[in-house]
Amino acid sequence: MLLDVRERWEWEIARIAGAQHIPMREVPSRVEELERDRDVVAICHHGGRSLQVAMFLEKNGFARVHNLQGGVDAWSRTVDPAVPLY
Repeated sequence: MLLDVRERWEWEIARIAGAQHIPMREVPSRVEELERDRDVVAICHHGGRSLQVAMFLEKNGFARVHNLQGGVDAWSRTVDPAVPLY
């Protein structure tokens, strides 16, 4: 599962296809929407906020959590240039 934790305005500019959007500040109140037995890849613009969310999820019982290092910016630069940079 791809979990995009950026703000709505960022999500509207650029996103990775198939990602679920839950802004970082909403993750604690919406954590039950996430499946604990799936791999979760947290995504933000450059990787800082998503790292914080990944650590939060691990502390709350998620065993298979990953952070997309470099965020959507790195994804656009190295994987899918169709995703806009901002």
